[in-house]
Amino acid sequence: MATIKIDGREIPFEQGDTIIKAAHRAGIDIPHYCWHPGLSVAANCRMCLVEVAPPPGRPALQLDILRWDPEKKDYVPARKPKLVPACQQACAPGMEVLSEGSDHVEEARGAVQELLLLNHPVDCPICDQAGECRLQDYWLEHQGTGKRMQQEVVHKPKAVVFGPTIVYDAERCIVCTRCVRFTAEIAKDPILSVRERGNLNEIVVSPDRELDHDYTLMTEHVCPVGALTSKDFRFKARVWFLRSARTICQGCATGCNAYLDYDPRTNTPHRHRPRDNEEVNKYWMCDEGMLSYKRAVEGRLGAALVGGEDASLEDALAAAKDQLAGIKDDPARVAVVLSAQHSNEDNYALLTLAKTFIGAKDLYVSGRPLGRGDEILMSEDKNPNTLGVMQLANAPAPKPIAALFDAIKAGKYSFVIALGAEIEVEAKDAESALSKLKGVVTIAAHDGPLARAAHVALPATAWAEQDGTYVNRQGLAQKSERALKARGDARPGWELVSKLGKELGYAMTFKTLAEVRRAMTPEAPAPSRDADRAAKPEVSA
Repeated sequence: MATIKIDGREIPFEQGDTIIKAAHRAGIDIPHYCWHPGLSVAANCRMCLVEVAPPPGRPALQLDILRWDPEKKDYVPARKPKLVPACQQACAPGMEVLSEGSDHVEEARGAVQELLLLNHPVDCPICDQAGECRLQDYWLEHQGTGKRMQQEVVHKPKAVVFGPTIVYDAERCIVCTRCVRFTAEIAKDPILSVRERGNLNEIVVSPDRELDHDYTLMTEHVCPVGALTSKDFRFKARVWFLRSARTICQGCATGCNAYLDYDPRTNTPHRHRPRDNEEVNKYWMCDEGMLSYKRAVEGRLGAALVGGEDASLEDALAAAKDQLAGIKDDPARVAVVLSAQHSNEDNYALLTLAKTFIGAKDLYVSGRPLGRGDEILMSEDKNPNTLGVMQLANAPAPKPIAALFDAIKAGKYSFVIALGAEIEVEAKDAESALSKLKGVVTIAAHDGPLARAAHVALPATAWAEQDGTYVNRQGLAQKSERALKARGDARPGWELVSKLGKELGYAMTFKTLAEVRRAMTPEAPAPSRDADRAAKPEVSA
């Protein structure tokens, strides 16, 4: 593979790469505002200027300039190399690039910083971008001097509501046009544009429209400064208090790689944002996925229920044993419900209890009903692990949950052991059918029809409270990390299944997640192509 040198370091490049793209892939961060690896090149911020050595035998391209001479107290003629934007300059074999190692480049970047900050308000203490703002970071790295302009700054509109999710502050905007290009190129809704020129320019929404498509929160995410803010996150937390876990979005079967930012002091999740993975979601997430972090804490089943009343976990397990008395007599009377909302580990534990110990053969799968999809990221299947459940169960494939209620009405079953709380059928019909059984035990993270209809409901941890593996619609097994501490009496689903199995008198021995994963291999999908391997080296985009 052909290579270029950046500050003496040799890196490979692919056909068509620009300098900054090759550097980004190699983990070298060239400062930039307007460039984004997933968007077209605008080359309007000029922060990524670099010095490129001339080809062998060719003179360097020089520019005639006037430079201030402090002794003469006047401008004098001088020359300097012509710098090029790294986001626009294509790589060529043997090219030598100076980024950090050029005084001319440092001088140019400092001048760009000073220009961008001429009219920028000094409102960092109240800006939501504080702590992760490029203007702050690059000012320290490339400028570090005070403002020389003494005139009153140009004032622009503040707190402009762009739509249901986004607020715009024109004074902070550096008009990098990332948001404009994102809406046009990725969301396919060119609703944003630039009005006016020079220091009067600002981003505007098309007349008679709102920024209201399915990817509005990404315009805030790609903004490198604090011009676009999310109504959901605005003024809720300071980023230096937050920690990040590498998670998998639970919004649908796409399985977008994400970071869940949470405050460990209050055990509160605050936002979801995309994690780069070229194979799955590239650099993006939809609004539905970015807001799905709330389900980690909302609508939770915080304590065990026996007959609809709160109970201790020990009492609930004992009640489950009584409720399921008789399952050993006729395994054909037992139906087991797996969950497309739960991880592979949880489903594998229940599958082990069902097949290995109880001898039940009739499997069903629960989950959220189908929803709206698109050709960008959103899948109609609103469950993160449908394919994982199908692969675990193998043949015959689990039947849809609707078939379970038909079978119950026909008198086929006496017992149901279920994972998850959500179902794709009418809740009243489900509760009516389940009420006819001798025993219904549910292990669920959230309140829902299955949990409400169960004689005994055991509280499971939500996806954000445990490590887990999810198989997306492509068949990619991906690991999601634990972020939050378990709420109430919640325990991992696989642990509750193991406790239930032991209570019923079976030799369920799963005590750790590692034991479950070892037991899953090789018959279950392992995270062999997880995000760690698929994702490119992470430098700021």
